[in-house]
Amino acid sequence: MKAITGLYIIIVFMQFITLTNITLFNGEWNGIAMALSTGLFIAGTAFYFMNRKK
Repeated sequence: MKAITGLYIIIVFMQFITLTNITLFNGEWNGIAMALSTGLFIAGTAFYFMNRKK
C-alpha cells in the first residue's frame, strides 16, 4: 500500500469517529472520540515514518 493511501484511510477513520460522536451520541463521548483520534494520529505518524524511505 502506498503511504498516501494509508494516510488517507486513517484520515477517513478520524472523520468518521468525529461524525459518529456528533450525530449519534450528541457529543457525549468526546473523551473516547479524542482518544481514538489521537491513537489513529499516532498510528498514521508511525506509518508515515516507516514508509518515507521508499
